[in-house]
Amino acid sequence: MSDTTTTLTPAVTGERADLLEQLAKQRHFLRFTTRDLTDEQAARRTTAGALCLGGLIKHVTAVERVWVDFILEGPSAMPDFTAMTQEFLDQRADEFRLLPDETLAEVLAGYAEVARRTDELVAVLPDLDASHPLPPAPWFDADVRWSARRVLLHVIAETAQHSGHADILRESLDGAKSMG
Repeated sequence: MSDTTTTLTPAVTGERADLLEQLAKQRHFLRFTTRDLTDEQAARRTTAGALCLGGLIKHVTAVERVWVDFILEGPSAMPDFTAMTQEFLDQRADEFRLLPDETLAEVLAGYAEVARRTDELVAVLPDLDASHPLPPAPWFDADVRWSARRVLLHVIAETAQHSGHADILRESLDGAKSMG
């Protein structure tokens, strides 16, 4: 008998399996855009915008992390979007860049850890209908609640949208395509 205790995640079926399969597919496409890149290439801006591939991975990681925290803790887990200080805006801008002390490998490892946490939560969450009110923000309607299911759908949509952005950035970098 082993001296280590392992936690077994229950088999995921039905709706939860569908949600996780779609999220895994979108994550794969996003990560695939960074294949064979150096840290310098992952940090390079390739379009008129400020995005780079490493920064985009950092952003998607942060988005997924905060939304999973929202599922667990409610609106208190979210930043205060009504008081956007310069420090908040600077931190947010850094989220879209691969900074000199960061590596693509570290950023991808952070994304994998957040993905693992999300997948484990979806497997054991008692109720996908459990909901919390959205925090005050200029882009959210007042008095709206999102269920865990709605949050997961949002994370899937965000990941897919940013996977498309990443594909454009990569093609602009060196002509590589995720598909085609």
